[in-house]
Amino acid sequence: MPELTHTPDWVKNAIFYQIFPDRFSKSNALEKPTYIEPWDAPLTRYGFKGGDLLGVYEKLDYLEDLGINAIYFNPVFMSAANHRYHTYDYYHVDPILGGNVVFFKLLAEAHRRGIHIILDGVFNHASRGFFQFNHILENGEKSPYLDWFSVYGFPMNAYQGKPNYSCWWNLPALPQFNTDNPQVRQFLFEVARHWIEQGVDGWRLDVPFEINDESFWRQFRTATKLPNPDAYLVGEIPSEAQDWLQGDMFDGVMNYQFTAACVGFFGTGHRDEAMISGIMGLPEVPVLDAGEFLQRTKILLELYPRQNALAQLNLMDSHDMPRFLSMVSENTDAFRLATLFQMTYPGAPCIYYGNEIGMFGGRDPENRAPFPWDESKWNHDLRKVIRAYAHIRLENPVLRTGEYVPLFSEGRQIAYLRHLEGERMLIAINAGGYPWDLNIPVEAHFEDSVVLEDLLGGEGAVVEEGHLRKGTILPYQGAIFKHEK
Repeated sequence: MPELTHTPDWVKNAIFYQIFPDRFSKSNALEKPTYIEPWDAPLTRYGFKGGDLLGVYEKLDYLEDLGINAIYFNPVFMSAANHRYHTYDYYHVDPILGGNVVFFKLLAEAHRRGIHIILDGVFNHASRGFFQFNHILENGEKSPYLDWFSVYGFPMNAYQGKPNYSCWWNLPALPQFNTDNPQVRQFLFEVARHWIEQGVDGWRLDVPFEINDESFWRQFRTATKLPNPDAYLVGEIPSEAQDWLQGDMFDGVMNYQFTAACVGFFGTGHRDEAMISGIMGLPEVPVLDAGEFLQRTKILLELYPRQNALAQLNLMDSHDMPRFLSMVSENTDAFRLATLFQMTYPGAPCIYYGNEIGMFGGRDPENRAPFPWDESKWNHDLRKVIRAYAHIRLENPVLRTGEYVPLFSEGRQIAYLRHLEGERMLIAINAGGYPWDLNIPVEAHFEDSVVLEDLLGGEGAVVEEGHLRKGTILPYQGAIFKHEK
């Protein structure tokens, strides 16, 4: 079947880093309001830690060293919330973050280094401070902007009592746009187009399923792809997303189905069910054995056209759920092996800030803790190995756009092949507590006597009688086997 669309090539080659701006890095060179919480003080739901975009600018060397070549920012526009999903002004970056001047300084330097940047697009709802909504609060039913929102009565209960206007999850701070209004649609499309024209590389679309109107998202795609056909559009769709990925709306989705599969397999024996329960609205996160895991990860690639499968945002966790390490009872082996799989699987890997140094945390606000820049608090061994996985991915196109072929599954052991234009890599992961003496059938892919090097520094392996042998993978370890021609 011919492809309906082409997704941006840079996404297929990207390793993303998700940054929650208030919590990643705070620059001493940027003046802040007085009442900023100390960076190391206990977390509060409403407090501001003062992280900013100049702080991100100052940490680009750190990100580049890790292997990052794309950043996904949680919202950066003016807002009265530390998470900035309460958008006040879509055309101005929040002054606590450094405003537009610092944002464009960061964008220019990131692009100079080959790092792409996508922004969080919150277009389902705004805030009480958003001009047109505030106009209604001030003028009631006489406001010319009354039909920008769905108001059911006056006076409006914007602060006390049950809200009498449409708002997201019945939260009065988040009035929902009336996207049936052509002026509202035009406003949102102009915002989306404006930032793409200013050089932003794409949008992560917040709760797009809340705008239950396919024509809206088709028009949104046109508005953003016109100034830059390579702009990346990725939707926050936790469920399977076939209807969204047919070439006329999004390029990819936040792949929480991938997340669930990784928790289901690598987390076996370590799952904290209280943490896992209800993540991202998923009905369940089943326990998967090796065969079920490989089958599920194969199906996830077959749900969508290949171009879209290669543009999925494959994440371990995010700001909306407990961190992976917390879901697996802080078992570093489980997280490390899941990341090895993530870095050798089709789709764009996304690291939630701080995971690489062993940050853990439960539900909001614990999953949004400030990044500890005191290196004595880092898990350096974890960061070193995740850095190695990332750089191996960057150095080997077969791991980014090659075909994915499950080869072996038994107990806690899996092996799969990636191949592209004659190049082949075999990844073997031992998620169990016993050594694995390799005996993997590979007759269809490698000739006898072929020697495969382990890019992770293991002993390597040899193909004999159609099987990969003479190699042992220790408990909770993996190998990336490459045939050096």
